[in-house]
Amino acid sequence: MCGRFTLTQSAAAIADAFDLLELPIVAPRYNIAPTQPVSVVRAEASSAQRQFTYLYWGLIPSWAKDPSMGARMINARAETVTEKPAFRAAFKRRRCLIVADGFYEWQATGRQKQPYYFCLPDRQPFALAGLWEHWQSSLGDEIESCTILTTAANDRLRPIHDRMPVILDRSQYDLWLDPQVQSADRLLPLLQPYPAEAMQHYPVSRAVNNPQNDSPDCIQPLDEVGAN
Repeated sequence: MCGRFTLTQSAAAIADAFDLLELPIVAPRYNIAPTQPVSVVRAEASSAQRQFTYLYWGLIPSWAKDPSMGARMINARAETVTEKPAFRAAFKRRRCLIVADGFYEWQATGRQKQPYYFCLPDRQPFALAGLWEHWQSSLGDEIESCTILTTAANDRLRPIHDRMPVILDRSQYDLWLDPQVQSADRLLPLLQPYPAEAMQHYPVSRAVNNPQNDSPDCIQPLDEVGAN
């Protein structure tokens, strides 16, 4: 699964990476957790122009009785996304790019779990494949929410965890965002493990276990933390 990630890059770097016409309003975040707002890029239905916005992390199906269901829907498995009632409509019509520049995963070490940080060597922003949904209560309250698609781990992730978030290549963004494309035959091939050799990872402090800890210390290599 993917339960924590980061977005620490500048507005200019994000705008460049996602071909945005306007600079997004962002602040560095080192420990993004479920149920928090996350940065998302969507395509406007009328013009296909890319739009930056914030959505609640944890997809709330349109038919849910209350929004609490979203906390259990932070991830969607690529292998079953076309079958699950909570995700199949969004997979056809409401796909998005969740903006990140790294994510965490935990490896069991005896009774404890050691967190690792995964990112690209250049630390630039990248897109996690996402789905979004619109929910409205009987009183008219509205929430837009999202989930992160996951797939089998690549060789870098596998010793630590058997799943990883789907990282899309920049050349795939237009296809993934296009609401006119609804064929699983065209979309599912995008949901592959990212090349292991194009990533890097290292252990970090267990401080990241607490979502209230949101500082550069969260992504500092563990050997450097110990040296301070």
